[in-house]
Amino acid sequence: MEKITGGEALMLSLKAEGVKTIFGYPGGAIMPTYDALYDYTRGEKKAFDHILVRHEQAAAHAAEGYARVSGKVGVTLVTSGPGVTNTLTGVADAMMDSTPIVVIAGQVATSVLGSDAFQEVDLVDVAQPITKWAYQIRSAKDIAWAVSRAFFIARSGRPGPVVLDFTKNAQTELIDYEPAKIDFIRSYVPYPEPKEEDIKAAAELINNAKKPMALVGQGVELGNAQEELKAFLEKADIPAGRTLMGLSALPSNHPLNMGMLGMHGSYSVNLKEQEADVLIAIGMRFSDRVTGNLERYAKQAKVIHLDIDPSEIDKCVKTTVSIVADCKVSLPALTALVKKADHSDWKDSFQPLRQKEIDNVITPATKPTEGPLLMGEVAHAVAKATNSEAVLVTDVGQNQLMSARYFKYHKSRSIATSGGMGTMGYGLPAAMGATFGAPERTICCFMGDGGLQMVIQEFGTIMEHQIPVKMILLNNNYLGNVRQWQDMFFHHKQSFTPMTNPDFGKIADAYGIPYRCVSEREDLNDAIQEMLMTKGPFLLETVIKPDANVEPMTAPGKAVDEMVLNVEC
Repeated sequence: MEKITGGEALMLSLKAEGVKTIFGYPGGAIMPTYDALYDYTRGEKKAFDHILVRHEQAAAHAAEGYARVSGKVGVTLVTSGPGVTNTLTGVADAMMDSTPIVVIAGQVATSVLGSDAFQEVDLVDVAQPITKWAYQIRSAKDIAWAVSRAFFIARSGRPGPVVLDFTKNAQTELIDYEPAKIDFIRSYVPYPEPKEEDIKAAAELINNAKKPMALVGQGVELGNAQEELKAFLEKADIPAGRTLMGLSALPSNHPLNMGMLGMHGSYSVNLKEQEADVLIAIGMRFSDRVTGNLERYAKQAKVIHLDIDPSEIDKCVKTTVSIVADCKVSLPALTALVKKADHSDWKDSFQPLRQKEIDNVITPATKPTEGPLLMGEVAHAVAKATNSEAVLVTDVGQNQLMSARYFKYHKSRSIATSGGMGTMGYGLPAAMGATFGAPERTICCFMGDGGLQMVIQEFGTIMEHQIPVKMILLNNNYLGNVRQWQDMFFHHKQSFTPMTNPDFGKIADAYGIPYRCVSEREDLNDAIQEMLMTKGPFLLETVIKPDANVEPMTAPGKAVDEMVLNVEC
């Protein structure tokens, strides 16, 4: 076989992993690889679509969005120094939210490592705390092994990001390429087997429970265990709340779905957590945004925790029984031992609280009859217009919380949002990636005026590739979530949260993106239909009430049952 360069060896290794789309930005230290990539994006060798982003952070977020909706590994290709450090916010985001991405970054040649060469950064040491694995490829002979190992680690067990630091000499060396397949690493146990005694102990607790409640997280979707979840809940007749990241793990219209957990979740779910006698946490990590004050969280309940990652057990909430395994395996094992149950009285007790929230929060937020447009009504109208079949991608802030609350989820992998890191600027590039991960689905991206302007240069990427993202800008001329907290907890001192914004219509026009601005309620539905019927991208700007708050809310430091329906500032 003819010898090939390390750059081409990388192409063959990525092809062997089933990669179809790469999000990237070229530069000096990765140029030999981009030279090889050229031939693999056209002609007889064509294997990849390369999406040229306008900033490397967007490449990482786009890879995240791709991974979230497809269940596959997202791939980013960037250069050394500032090129890769720009991606690290996305890498940290992926680590917090268990998103499988592989970032491949150029690096200076091994002969000048440690000399502070141009655009050199000690990437492995920088990346290790925020990755599942970080490795420097110093020789072309290691490429196939390193790539296969990277993808195995990224996608297996609890998924997460991997960074490969690709020295320039390894990219240019000539080798006899031999493919590699890594599916085992000593001491790495991605899929621990559940212990029979733990399954039995959990089943006994559930069978004796009078008021059981399930807390459903993204781990259910990461494990492709949505059907197993429904079988378990239905047999044991257990009402369930979902985390922000796990919203589409259980359909919105399922009779056992009681709403969203957490600081801005559903009133009934948060209050009933403090009444349940058994809590079954499934693929969730007891985030502080879910538990509120840990000292007063669910002290009355026995806690069963199902998670693939042993480090999550007892990290925040002390468990009575833990089952460490993939929920695709543990849920059926548990279902086999739980008894068919009827918890009608317990389920019915949620209804008065749900109705109270409908009357005091949901109806006013989604069906106002006067005043400025509200975020909730925009999200509700978009969800209705898409028959709740669209994928919701959000930025971070009020736009995130309101759209997540009022969207509906009938299919799995229907939400992509930055949960653990809360990364402003995530939404638009993640939505770009999602269109490549699920090209058959409508991708609706909700953004605030603050988050959009962190990544507004990606309009260029959208323009170049005519990426069919439906962008909904909720513009209140504020950093809205921070403003809400300032009004609530800092005596209305709105310290640098009001924003003077540009003419977004002129910016959209400059990039050739269809645009419409709506400020009147009677124009909203027509504008949404125009957006959905337009082929390719569309920016719909909605002029939102400036001082509207996200409700209900559990204030920081409060117990979850101290949630208030209406925020007083």
